[in-house]
Amino acid sequence: MGIADGKRLADYGLSSERLLMEGKGPGAFEQEVAQLEQAVLATTLDKAVSWAQTHSMWPDTFGLACCAIEMMAVTGPRYDLARFGMEAFRNSPRQADLLIVSGRVSHKMAPPLRQIYDQMLEPKWVIAMGVCASSGGMFANYAVLQGVDRIVPVDLYVPGCPPRPEGLMEGIIRLHERVIAGVPPAYEMNERIC
Repeated sequence: MGIADGKRLADYGLSSERLLMEGKGPGAFEQEVAQLEQAVLATTLDKAVSWAQTHSMWPDTFGLACCAIEMMAVTGPRYDLARFGMEAFRNSPRQADLLIVSGRVSHKMAPPLRQIYDQMLEPKWVIAMGVCASSGGMFANYAVLQGVDRIVPVDLYVPGCPPRPEGLMEGIIRLHERVIAGVPPAYEMNERIC
């Protein structure tokens, strides 16, 4: 908190004897600290918030096919998703802010997927894991949705059939880099385009 011109520290609620005396203002040290606090908060608050968001993303459990096994592997000790603050896969969409769609999405499963996405709190991100979630994969038929981006906005695609856990970890790191760089989530980007 910086000290505005014409104000004293006593005006901010500080009640030491020295500050309550008339004519006593902030010392040189207090002024320097106030200027430093102003400079730090003005330049790095957005970056601090972005960093906090990346280290507290909680994925929603939405495994649909073989890719879900690979998604489960990243929480184990070998890949250790906990080092990114993401070890807690949530079972409630109200507690999650990252939806990892892993596997093929049938047309019958599309409405529940959209409902889960709509129940997530903002900001929220979506990763399409595997070629089936990204484009329908080898299932070019009437029963499988040809890309999950037809029902939810996707932030990042992880290729592979199924992608290895390292691929998902790389995708998560790339998503973190986007958030830290200030790239808005896909649903905000789609609103700007429309």
